[in-house]
Amino acid sequence: MSQYGFYIDLVKCTGCKTCVIACKDAHSLPVGTNYRKVIEFVEGDWKKDANGAWLQDVRGYYVPVGCNECADPACVKVCPTKAHFKRESDGLVLIDEKKCIGCGACAQACPYGAPVLDETAHKMHKCDACADRLAQGLLPICVEACPQRAIEFGEISELRKKFGDNANIAPLPSSRLTKPSLVIRVPLNMSKQG
Repeated sequence: MSQYGFYIDLVKCTGCKTCVIACKDAHSLPVGTNYRKVIEFVEGDWKKDANGAWLQDVRGYYVPVGCNECADPACVKVCPTKAHFKRESDGLVLIDEKKCIGCGACAQACPYGAPVLDETAHKMHKCDACADRLAQGLLPICVEACPQRAIEFGEISELRKKFGDNANIAPLPSSRLTKPSLVIRVPLNMSKQG
C-alpha cells in the first residue's frame, strides 16, 4: 500500500497563513471553519545574567497543520458508522459523507483537530489532501500556494528518505499516538518533543 504524507519545513515557514487561505478558498469553507491552521508556538523567558542584566531567551516558530493522514488514525477507530476510512490506494484518511452522522467522535479523538462539523449538512469534514486535485495530477492547494515552499507532499517513504523521520515538535502531540504521515524540519536551536 502506498502512503502519502506531508513534509513541513519550520525553518522556512513564516506563519503567513497563505496555506490556510488557499485551502479555505479552494473548498469554499465558511467563516470559522478551516481544514488547515497555523499554530504559533513560543517558549522561553527572561533571565538575569551573572552581571545582573536581564536577557531574553525566547524562541518561537509556526507549525502549519491539517490532517496528517495517520498510519493509525484515531478518527477511524472511533467512528461509529465507519464513515472515516483509510483509502488503500494512497493511505489518505477520508470521510464517506453518506455514512457520516455528524456525531463529532472523530473530532474529539483526533489529536490534531482535523475533523470539523459542517453545521448546515450536519456532517464531519476535514482536509483530504485535496484528493480531487491529486486525481488530476495536481498537488494539494496548501503545497502549491506556500510562498516559502515550506510544505511538500508525496509518498511518505520518499519524504523520509529525503528529510528524515522526525514528526515531533511542540505543540503537536507525540507521534506515537497516531503515527502521522508527517516529517518536520525543526527550527534551528529548537529541540524535538514527544
